[in-house]
Amino acid sequence: YFCSSPCYPGHGIMFVRNDSKQFRFCRSKCHRNFNKKRNPRKVAWTKAYRKTRGKEMAVDSTFDFEKRRNRPVKYDRDLMGKTILAMHKVDQIQQAREKRYFDTRMDDSKAEKKAQARAEIEKSIELLAPAVAQRDQVMRNVVDSARARIAARKKVKSASSAAVDGDAMLDD
Repeated sequence: YFCSSPCYPGHGIMFVRNDSKQFRFCRSKCHRNFNKKRNPRKVAWTKAYRKTRGKEMAVDSTFDFEKRRNRPVKYDRDLMGKTILAMHKVDQIQQAREKRYFDTRMDDSKAEKKAQARAEIEKSIELLAPAVAQRDQVMRNVVDSARARIAARKKVKSASSAAVDGDAMLDD
């Protein structure tokens, strides 16, 4: 009841109130929070919190398939096969929609993070100014050291190829 996670038969704790309302708790953590009269919408790790804060989808047509139905249905092998296939299809659709929902949420946060980074840079630009001024000197040093390494390699290659040529002349 409290965290909205599944509570399988034989697991967890069941509390029955005086008005015969049943509450099932998956673990003692949920039971303790219920006893402390905490609101699940205000406790950060619950599904109710995530849905009220817009972190998970709250309205979707695929949720209608998860509702419990108390109507008994006569067993039919074909119907069960179709039901299981439909359950897999609904699960795939729901996962795709959740991924799309998450991606759109993160797109908004990317723009917000970029704006915050720009504001931070503008606020402390005096720290970056000396680094930008020295950038040209650093680039020149990097290019010069790369050229020196290339020249050293060419020198080693030419020396080794000359030695190989000298060995070849001695063999003749």
